[in-house]
Amino acid sequence: MTKQQVIFCDFDGTITENDNIVAIMKHFDPPGWSDIVTQILDRSISIREGVGTMFRLLPSSRKEAIVHYAIHNAVIRKGFPELLEYCREHNITFYVTSGGIDFFVYPLLAPYPIDPSHIYCNGSSFAETNITIEWPHPCDEFCQVDCGMCKTTIIRRFPSTLYERILIGDSITDFEGAKLADTVFARSHLEEKCKEVKIPFVPFTSFHDVIHELQIRKGGALE
Repeated sequence: MTKQQVIFCDFDGTITENDNIVAIMKHFDPPGWSDIVTQILDRSISIREGVGTMFRLLPSSRKEAIVHYAIHNAVIRKGFPELLEYCREHNITFYVTSGGIDFFVYPLLAPYPIDPSHIYCNGSSFAETNITIEWPHPCDEFCQVDCGMCKTTIIRRFPSTLYERILIGDSITDFEGAKLADTVFARSHLEEKCKEVKIPFVPFTSFHDVIHELQIRKGGALE
């Protein structure tokens, strides 16, 4: 039986050229944010704890400026529309699995033909004095990493007996998912982590690289 291919694609630093959360923090520069990023990357605190703490440094009164900056600063990585078209043509199911935040993920993806139910990300509230991040997709009983938006929980909904699971990512937020995937496309921090523990991966710079590799593996003519 041929397995159904399904792609789980990160957003920040993958679909977009830069990590939008880090970009927001650099631009508005609340005291202490860079130390929190370091703690997330060295895994001394969880992703959920770190991201939640960083956004609590920002006042909700700056919502308009923060949202405007996040949306207008982001650059979509080359080849993304072509990858979506390739998935449509070859019946590959495409999911966005993002540790990013709803106020910039949904607007930036709105121009593209992605069903909103295929977009997983964190939520946000500006109702209190400081920004609160909400976590509608927490870890299941099989994950103890405290991800916030748990990518492995989503991946496990697609059993390996039925699906060929393909992960595309760039960061530590994708690392646990990479351990479950059949194929990993990696760059940046995820590439380094995969090398450390010898998880096979395909490096990529643009989504054209991803399409090229998928075509090779499919045995089809290169375009």
